[in-house]
Amino acid sequence: QVQLVESGGGLVQAGGSLRLSCAASGRTFSRYTMAWFRQAPGKEREFVASISWIGGSTYYADSVKGRFTISRDNAKNTVFLQMNSLKPDDTAVYYCAARQASYGSTLPADFGSWGQGTQVTVSS
Repeated sequence: QVQLVESGGGLVQAGGSLRLSCAASGRTFSRYTMAWFRQAPGKEREFVASISWIGGSTYYADSVKGRFTISRDNAKNTVFLQMNSLKPDDTAVYYCAARQASYGSTLPADFGSWGQGTQVTVSS
């Protein structure tokens, strides 16, 4: 397992941007598929984006496609989520997750490591 720590959340106006970071411990970070999930109050945790460790293939939820970009820097054991054109509906706690597999998943249960979450609030 890896330990994950998110940062970069905050309060932003609709239409603005934020960049989330997730720092991972462990020497085998490059062998983990990484993902971002989010959870709004009263709602289930939902998939946002993932990036595989082979080839860096990315996958996005339809709700964020074209606005969010996931990337990773294996040399720095860090995964990023660039969020542009933010909407009030994007307000949630954002979680970084890791899966020791070469391909991604949209199911929270398939990820064995989680960060503590970072709050993103988008005002209208």
